Amino acid sequence: MSIEVNGVAISDQAINVESAYHKLADTDPREAQEQAALALTIRELLRQRATEVGLEVPEDETGLDAVIDQLLEQEVEIPEADEATCRRWYEQNPERFRTPDLAEVRHILIAGHPEDLEERNQARTLAEQLIEQLQADPSAFADLARAHSRCPSADSGGLLGQVSQGETVPEFEDAVLRLPVGLSPQPIKTRYGFHVVEVLQHVPGTALPFEAVQAPIAEYLEAVSRQRAMSQYIRLLAGEADIKGIKLDASDSPLIQ
Repeated sequence: MSIEVNGVAISDQAINVESAYHKLADTDPREAQEQAALALTIRELLRQRATEVGLEVPEDETGLDAVIDQLLEQEVEIPEADEATCRRWYEQNPERFRTPDLAEVRHILIAGHPEDLEERNQARTLAEQLIEQLQADPSAFADLARAHSRCPSADSGGLLGQVSQGETVPEFEDAVLRLPVGLSPQPIKTRYGFHVVEVLQHVPGTALPFEAVQAPIAEYLEAVSRQRAMSQYIRLLAGEADIKGIKLDASDSPLIQ
């Protein structure tokens, strides 16, 4: 891979060394090499720009990061997220700023391994039978949970307490948060088996006040603005430079994340 930035070569050795910082457990080595080459190209572009505007650039890599930071602070304007901007984002994205919906639930887990079809069918059949019993005698739920459930909640009559998004497996949460209050007429299937479920109550989420989320909104919007401004700045420099051996896409560079 032969790369030049305004006549300055970036060696294969430098790319190989840099690629070590871009390798993750599931990263293709070629992808790590490409990311390393991109990062070094942008770094060289910024180093040359720093020299051009009169900043004191070290001959080696020591201190170059500080010079690049100084250059970017000097040449890239990051708009601040004022209160009006933050409030507009808050009003346009209400779903982001509310407490989660809750469902108070009790259940009976009839275990069935997902790869054992016979066990799964038996679990479904038993769950359906328990639902029929509970439809006839709702007061039997706790006793049936203690007798049949393979969840630790069996000791408390199947009571799980309040469930919200992200607290259990998604297929269970998605079902119980949609179900009406009362006994579900059908068992809920999850990776663990089949659940006999009774929703005791729903507690809908409530909107968080703007004042409580203004600071993180501002931080998020300024981070987005910073990324956009950096990408535009680097593209501008790249457009004025003679770059060979690589196509520069600033938005993908780890240097400006």
